[in-house]
Amino acid sequence: MRVYLAGPEVFLADRDDIAAAKKAICAEHGMVGVFPTDPAPQVPPAETNWMQIYLGNEAHIHGCDALIANLTPFRGASADPGTAYELGFMRALGRPVLGYSNAAGNFTTRSLGLLRGAVHRRASGAWEDADGMEVEDFGLTDNLMLDGGIAASGGVLVVNPIAEAARWRDLNAFTRCVAHLAAMKR
Repeated sequence: MRVYLAGPEVFLADRDDIAAAKKAICAEHGMVGVFPTDPAPQVPPAETNWMQIYLGNEAHIHGCDALIANLTPFRGASADPGTAYELGFMRALGRPVLGYSNAAGNFTTRSLGLLRGAVHRRASGAWEDADGMEVEDFGLTDNLMLDGGIAASGGVLVVNPIAEAARWRDLNAFTRCVAHLAAMKR
């Protein structure tokens, strides 16, 4: 089984070390991990580097049987938008998606914390931001579409709150996702 390893670790200086560690965990469970920066399958040439990366990542996803996404909040209250896209893309292909987060709190708590008091309660009790937009309040790890897509595919979303300094390199929650995926395929 080939597993696409989605997440913002691609932006780390030591991303190759993280990729190797994740691939080793996958191999221990009889799977092949595919990291976004791996050489892409044959894709048509693109005029720009960013489009070539996009085409390569979609080709990787098409060539994989499942996806595990690092949904640790990235530059805000929610997951990396590229990772969210990849998770939705794989879900649309009807394949299993799993996720993990190394952050404490839920999406609502993190969102309210970033708004820093620029919120108030509507008469209905819902939170509203300064733009008059309701703040999603389902007590979920992330946006309901991410949590829902994982649940609907039979996957798991593992939350492992750890110190912020280790959030991009701690692979305990990732390892639990890999073990769950291995059990799903038996």
